[in-house]
Amino acid sequence: MSNDEVILTKEGLAKLQAELDDLKYVKRKELAARIKLAISYGDLKENSEYHSAKNDQSFMETRIIVLEKMLNKARVVDSDDLDLTTVRVGAMVILNDIEFAEKIEYRIVGPAEADVLENKISYESPLGKELVGKTVGSIISVNAPMGIVKYELLEIRAV
Repeated sequence: MSNDEVILTKEGLAKLQAELDDLKYVKRKELAARIKLAISYGDLKENSEYHSAKNDQSFMETRIIVLEKMLNKARVVDSDDLDLTTVRVGAMVILNDIEFAEKIEYRIVGPAEADVLENKISYESPLGKELVGKTVGSIISVNAPMGIVKYELLEIRAV
């Protein structure tokens, strides 16, 4: 895997493309209207609405550039084509927290689409690094702020 490569699931690709489209075709027009209105207020040196809109425009254009670069370097992982004998990007894993006897489910994704609230962890995260390449039955130890946390890999499946 290349350092420049951005690994995405099909869903992650669609989400980033939708964000890019929204920024380019909706938000740009909205910001242009805000800037035009702010200019109509006169004196740009002390026009906080104008400066706020220009600042927002700068952040938006930077995000557009970042998204375009990510999408140009994207390698899409299709979970339908995964070898489910070992953990790979795109796979869903079910773990057992050994200390608390609690089942946890995560999808292994690239860093660009990681979201712990949606149970999507990056293959570059400490847990993700430990999981990739493991098989069902493996015991995974992760160094966490509260100490070593151990998990048993119960299941690997497609999403």
